[in-house]
Amino acid sequence: MDTQQLIDVITPEAYQRLLYAVETGKWPEGTILSAQQRDSCIQAVMLYQSKHNAQPEHMTVAAGGEVCLKSKSELKKQFQTAQAEEDILRVNPNQAE
Repeated sequence: MDTQQLIDVITPEAYQRLLYAVETGKWPEGTILSAQQRDSCIQAVMLYQSKHNAQPEHMTVAAGGEVCLKSKSELKKQFQTAQAEEDILRVNPNQAE
């Protein structure tokens, strides 16, 4: 199987499982990856991202195969926008009512 065929058969659900395995070192069921499985998963994730990652995050592979690197100011702006869109409940358990 060549790389294009591999990319074509990876479903979004399979990609999420592979990404989870790469990020945690375990399959979603909890089984630890071997070194060979980890290496293969990383390669598959990068190949999939190079084809389908239209909105890449920092330090991921964007569509077209380029690694996406964002500046500090771009990351700050991205996180400020994300925080402004979320309602966060902050609780201090040590504070009396």
